[in-house]
Amino acid sequence: MPKRRELLRAAAVGTAVFGFPAVLRSQATIVLKLSHYLPTAHGLHRDFMEPWARELEQRTGGAVKVEIFPGGTQLGNVAKQYDQVRAGIVDIAHGLHGIPAGRFPRTSIVDLPFLTESADAASRALWALHERYFAEEYPDVKVLAVHAHNGGLVHTRAKQVTRMEDLRGLRIRFPSAATKMMLEQLGAIPVGLPPAQIYESLQKGVIDGLVMPWDPMHSFKLAELIDYHLDARCYTVSFYFVMNQRRYDSLPAEVRAAIDSLSGESLVAKFGPWWNAWDELGRRDSLADGGQVTRLSDEERGRWREALEPMIDAYIADLERQGIGNAREIYDALQAKVAEFERT
Repeated sequence: MPKRRELLRAAAVGTAVFGFPAVLRSQATIVLKLSHYLPTAHGLHRDFMEPWARELEQRTGGAVKVEIFPGGTQLGNVAKQYDQVRAGIVDIAHGLHGIPAGRFPRTSIVDLPFLTESADAASRALWALHERYFAEEYPDVKVLAVHAHNGGLVHTRAKQVTRMEDLRGLRIRFPSAATKMMLEQLGAIPVGLPPAQIYESLQKGVIDGLVMPWDPMHSFKLAELIDYHLDARCYTVSFYFVMNQRRYDSLPAEVRAAIDSLSGESLVAKFGPWWNAWDELGRRDSLADGGQVTRLSDEERGRWREALEPMIDAYIADLERQGIGNAREIYDALQAKVAEFERT
């Protein structure tokens, strides 16, 4: 059966290539630059961006070539992804909404504590509400996808965290403004670091731990440095996958159609299953390296929720002061949409 599926897929690709206008296939190759900030070992590169690029090449019959610049390359700085694609330095970019802070205040509402535990529900909710609430935050780019990771954990090197009080005074790396406020409210000391500096900072004792999902324990090899993992599933962080709008508009209609067919709702629906697989790799590595895993108890989860309610209210009120008058409406809409997708 798998062999039959492979044959059918090959036939479909062959038909698409054969049907692609010969005039385009005979012209100079269109080169598109795609940048991101992650190592090539990360699932987002391996299972998403690399196959996405090669599929685009296939669907355009070789009329398009995609060059990928991952983390560690000249174009792989996490803080520059959106500026690079908006300026046309690269054509397509994948980045974190929270770095640098403050650029996507509406979209980043999804990062608030206890709004979701599921990459699937969070990603689908973000896409479902994108046109209504978030599209205005993306000038000069075409949004190909927005997504989020599974509920994040608290990972610590030397001190086990099982209760709120255990976080007091610990230096914890944070990925977004919402998680920074969450950690402060829980008594930790938030430390801002780009992902590429986490390993060395743990090694040198600059930080005591971090909040992340399971997957970086594998993709960033953090399992070998982390002793304790609290499966709190208390927050998420969101990402964008965007293309320079002028570059997109300049492409032949057939190339635009190929990009569209690989983007949007059909792409967003893949992130939940992908992230479940990536997280399992991180969890497996952590257990293999002797890491101790505990789960936040229902009683303690209730304490965290109660302690964080004022922080959530303050975060939303701050957005309202910044001129986002419907911040509470967006938060409520995300809660409802996440709940809807979690039921399906």
